[in-house]
Amino acid sequence: MTEYGDEARTLGEIGAVFRDAGLQAVRVVVPAVLAERAVASWQRDDEGAAPRTEDPTERLRRHRAGTLALIGLAITERGQTDADGNTVVDLSPELVGVAMNAADDLA
Repeated sequence: MTEYGDEARTLGEIGAVFRDAGLQAVRVVVPAVLAERAVASWQRDDEGAAPRTEDPTERLRRHRAGTLALIGLAITERGQTDADGNTVVDLSPELVGVAMNAADDLA
C-alpha cells in the first residue's frame, strides 16, 4: 500500500470512530430548488438492485445518489420552510460530510 493508501485507511478508521460517537445533527439551510431535487430523488422509484460489477466511479456516484435521497427523506420528514422559502433541516454529520465531499467534484 502506498503512503497515501495508509493515510486514507487511517482517515477511514477515524471516520468509523466519529460514526460510532453518535455526533449531534447539524442544522442546515437548503435552497428551495435543491431541496425539491433532493425530495424528488427520495421519491424516485429505482428499477432494480445495484449492478453486479461497477467501476469505482460508478459506485461513488450511486452512493452519492443514495445520500441525496436520504437528505430528501430528512427534508420530507423534518424539513421546515423559512421566510425565504428555503428548507431548514437537521442532518446527520455523515450526510453533511458526504455532500461536502461531493462539492469537491463540482469544479
